[in-house]
Amino acid sequence: MDLSKIEKLIAFVGRSNVTELEVTEKGTTVRIFRDGGRDRPVTAAESSSGTADTGELEGAAVEVNEKAGMVTAPVFGVLHVSPAPGDPPFVSVGDDVIEGQTLFIIEAMKVFNKIAAPHAGKITRLTDVNGSEVEVGDMLAEIA
Repeated sequence: MDLSKIEKLIAFVGRSNVTELEVTEKGTTVRIFRDGGRDRPVTAAESSSGTADTGELEGAAVEVNEKAGMVTAPVFGVLHVSPAPGDPPFVSVGDDVIEGQTLFIIEAMKVFNKIAAPHAGKITRLTDVNGSEVEVGDMLAEIA
């Protein structure tokens, strides 16, 4: 993908209401998204030889700060810590989790995005937000 096409995509996201855009061409994927409190788009490119992905939606991978093992919100929406009102939360501080285990659900425009554990470990910290809005990049949990 040539640089001028990427610049046009960034400009499009910057002037529109689009919060995330992913385009794949000839083995290269470019993801452009708005990052929480910033007004400028952020870009991540992924090629067939390597990856610089910043997270995916629909419950598989989420953005992770590798140093701290922090799980952050990949989308803006309403955070749910349990599968249904009145049910126990998916996880609590001190719980051992396995990779892929559902930690939260973020509801965005009536779509329920499962947020899964990016790796196995122990929950050392959890957000206190439940039923309220979270922004892209907000800390949801820390896994040690």
